[in-house]
Amino acid sequence: MTQQLIHRGPDDEGVWIDRDAGVVLGHRRLAIQDLSPYGHQPMTSASGRYVVAFNGEIYNFRSLQFELEGLGYTFRGHSDTEVLLTVVEAWGIEPALTRFIGMFSFVLWDRQERVLTMVRDRLGEKPLYYGWQGKTLLFGSELKALRVHPSWLGKIDRNALALYLRHNYIPAPYSIFTGIHKLLPGTLLQIPFGVPPGALPEPKTYWHAKTVAEYGVSHPLEMTDSEAVDALDSLLRETIRDKMISDVPLGAFLSGGFDSSTIVALMQAESRTPVKTFTIGFHEEDYNEAEHAKAVAKHLGTEHTELYVKPEQALEVIPLLPTLYDEPFSDSSQIPTFLVSEMTKQHVTVALSGDGGDELFCGYQRYYLADMLWRKIGKIPGPLRGMTASLIKGVPSTIYDRTLGWLSPLASRYGREGKTGDKLHKAAELLVFKDSEELYRCLVSHWKDPTCVVKNSMEPFTALTDRSRRAHLSDYIQRMQYLDTISYLPDDILVKVDRAAMGVSLETRVPFLDHRVVEFAWRIPLSMKIRNGQGKWILRQVLDKYVPRELVDRPKIGFGVPINSWLRGPLREWAEELLDSGRLSEAGFFDPLPIRKKWEEHISGQRDWHYYLWGILMFQAWLEASG
Repeated sequence: MTQQLIHRGPDDEGVWIDRDAGVVLGHRRLAIQDLSPYGHQPMTSASGRYVVAFNGEIYNFRSLQFELEGLGYTFRGHSDTEVLLTVVEAWGIEPALTRFIGMFSFVLWDRQERVLTMVRDRLGEKPLYYGWQGKTLLFGSELKALRVHPSWLGKIDRNALALYLRHNYIPAPYSIFTGIHKLLPGTLLQIPFGVPPGALPEPKTYWHAKTVAEYGVSHPLEMTDSEAVDALDSLLRETIRDKMISDVPLGAFLSGGFDSSTIVALMQAESRTPVKTFTIGFHEEDYNEAEHAKAVAKHLGTEHTELYVKPEQALEVIPLLPTLYDEPFSDSSQIPTFLVSEMTKQHVTVALSGDGGDELFCGYQRYYLADMLWRKIGKIPGPLRGMTASLIKGVPSTIYDRTLGWLSPLASRYGREGKTGDKLHKAAELLVFKDSEELYRCLVSHWKDPTCVVKNSMEPFTALTDRSRRAHLSDYIQRMQYLDTISYLPDDILVKVDRAAMGVSLETRVPFLDHRVVEFAWRIPLSMKIRNGQGKWILRQVLDKYVPRELVDRPKIGFGVPINSWLRGPLREWAEELLDSGRLSEAGFFDPLPIRKKWEEHISGQRDWHYYLWGILMFQAWLEASG
């Protein structure tokens, strides 16, 4: 099992066994803090009571170590793993979790109480899968470790597959396999010795995003604009200072946008030497931000490395994706994320990332689109909206293209590509909703009714459909921010970055997702995030202290590749083979008819269905790679 995770930890390997209890912990190490043998894992506490297999970083380990030394504890080395164990020994597991600032997943065995505890960090930066297979409880950072165990059953969960087609990822706590779960962010699962096979207690929440959001909105900052900007600047600098602690070379991803530029600017302000920054560019102008990143790097004086990617280089990544992501995952920005990680790893072992800024500071265009739609049509009776949608969709998109082509410039404001008819048909899909949350679910869905595509399936509840998980927030934009923070962010964005980076043994750190920043951000009034119809106002003010506005103030491009045109060109033969009707029927998971219809409309140029088709293709490729 540990051999399957060499990419996550190429520097060391360890196994620890409690034969009497039937507990085995395995670990692969990517050495970041304390490169000596004193950082070896699994690690046993000084008393011998606790044993841990730990993935991630405790950024405040030095201050915790200083505090513990004041209480009489001594340390063999200077790893954060040893500090983690000592904090647990001193104060207990649940109080310890409230003290940790970091990203982590770990499994802790209490030899005295005979309890196995699994923990995942507050925002879900690090992964943890677990579940019973027969009489064996398996757990690990990636599914590939579980799949080589002799007890592995590996039955595909059709309900999870339906969720995947809707979202392009499988939301926690589900996985693609029946009986295997993802531990939710901010929770711990304590399993006592002797629990019957198949039985598991409910995970406990130690940090609740819902509580944080509700408290923050009801207790807004009482500061002037300038005081709030200075406070955010100071907090981000402190956070980034923590994230720059490393015994190995460190750098940062730089796209040239607001989020990554802010992270790099503050890193450079905290560093005595030029920060190493990394960017990839594309020759297709609509997808290229490299020139902007280069300008920011030059202004800040970083040691900048860029790589311009040719289409064939990006295409070469596609065969790696099914095993890299371990379960179906079809956010196509996985391709450039892997490429920038691969390049970065040639120079450093740790890279800071600007992820999380859109969710915290209202950066997504869809927030404003959904809010505008809800304000305009939310009061129209449902039956009338449904009738309007039917009328719009009743006219072929090609007719709209011929008669309303002059609307294309306006339509392009709500997406990078797509003809007028395509946009109108997609807009019609948004009219059929029950409430604002239903509208948002529709807006972020790919296949709108995936159970009609996945045979014998039913969608289980998720953060977007389970009313008990909704936050009590009066503002629609804040509710969308919250939903993204507990779903899209951990299950798409952070999965994408973790698997791409760890696939090349590169650790990524995300300063915006330090829980202190998240808690502070929820207290920032919406008027300081959105101003003059533009998001990230307060973050822009922070960045203005370090980088001239003209270097970063431009429309958001996003981190993508032209999958839509590739499917009509260099990927067409590959896609045609995977989408063959006979092949789809033989596998038995999908109804081929709606898939083939979308494929034929896409390659003819009649509609743009690449989001839908890429999800099917990534599942088919994953299924083939899985044997």
